[in-house]
Amino acid sequence: MRPHTLICCWMTFAMVGMPAFADEVTDWNHAMLLATLTAPVTAAPATMRVAAIVQAAVFDAVNGIERRYAPIHVPPAVSPFASRRAAAVQAAYVTLVDLFPAQQAKFDQMRTASLAAITDPQPAVQQGIAWGQLVADQIWAWRSQDGFSATAPPYLGGTNPGQWRPTPPAMTPGLIPQLATTTPWVMSSPSQFRPSGPAPLNSDQYTADFVETKSMGSATGSGRTADQTRYSNFWQAGNPPDYFDPVAISLAEEHQFTMLQTARLLALVNLGMADAIIGCWDAKYTYSSWRPITAINLADTDGNDATAADPAWTPLIVTPPFPEYPSAHSCVSGAATRILSATFGEETSFTVVSDALPGTTRSFHSFTAALEEIKNARIYGGIHFRTACVDGQALGIAVADYVMAHAVRPIRPRRD
Repeated sequence: MRPHTLICCWMTFAMVGMPAFADEVTDWNHAMLLATLTAPVTAAPATMRVAAIVQAAVFDAVNGIERRYAPIHVPPAVSPFASRRAAAVQAAYVTLVDLFPAQQAKFDQMRTASLAAITDPQPAVQQGIAWGQLVADQIWAWRSQDGFSATAPPYLGGTNPGQWRPTPPAMTPGLIPQLATTTPWVMSSPSQFRPSGPAPLNSDQYTADFVETKSMGSATGSGRTADQTRYSNFWQAGNPPDYFDPVAISLAEEHQFTMLQTARLLALVNLGMADAIIGCWDAKYTYSSWRPITAINLADTDGNDATAADPAWTPLIVTPPFPEYPSAHSCVSGAATRILSATFGEETSFTVVSDALPGTTRSFHSFTAALEEIKNARIYGGIHFRTACVDGQALGIAVADYVMAHAVRPIRPRRD
């Protein structure tokens, strides 16, 4: 890896969360993460698609020169002497401009500095730029046809017990319902790993879930500890790539990954999260189950004598505007941690940071421990029932296993 400081001044305010090393792949990954947090902030479920587009383009650009793995979408068609560094810069730059045209001036500045820092021969740099452009254009054309940009009618759910409906304070329609039918990256269909559904309202499991969230997830008078409140807010502040991409980069540096290996890892993590959120949305809008705030406010209508209504109950965290089951964070976190665990080992120590909450960190001695905290954070935040978190995690793990088995596989024996 090539140690140097981040080369774009507009990014320096958030460098606290970055690993100590950097290269073009990691610099531009951080630029992508910051772009999603810049006004207008990208909706959390959409950030997985953003990250997958950028990291797929970067991977196919670098891999197209080294030709070590199966491509995600763009077959190699460039000289092996082209500059990998220039290809990574151009692929990231082009996709980010496509995704965030209002931020082009920042990306222009960073591209200029990135290319100026490359010491490869100029013919190789120009070949790399041309190849990165081609790859980015093809990735963008491909994913522009995935259905995500389709206009869907406002989703208002239903009014029967157990059915989702808009929640306070904003009372907005369901967010991005078209994500449920977006073409997956690797999965065969959005419903491939659809879970069995939320617990029936009259079941013991629903009663236990209801009581736990009502007690632990309340904005006031809850049974949470100070640390449980702290980490519930931490895991809500950012977007999943904002947490897990820096973990992947830090561990890649620790294990002395090459540029291509890091690009591949980031591609796998973000493809896994992107397909996990599609599978999650398929389930959310299939089952359309109500959020805890609705369930607790209207518990006298659920037909379950063991659940007590509290019309004044509010959660610690503002309820997101989409159905409850399964938990999106559990889905994508299950996918990301499964890939990282398979790469580095389950009993790996790591620290999670977030540009959305600078200065706050969470440290773990295993990926299972992180997943357990994430599940609890959604319950203690008052926005999920435990069944949604358990089933969401299982969905994410199944997606990750499928992605690892079918994407960016080695095409010849590794030499490193």
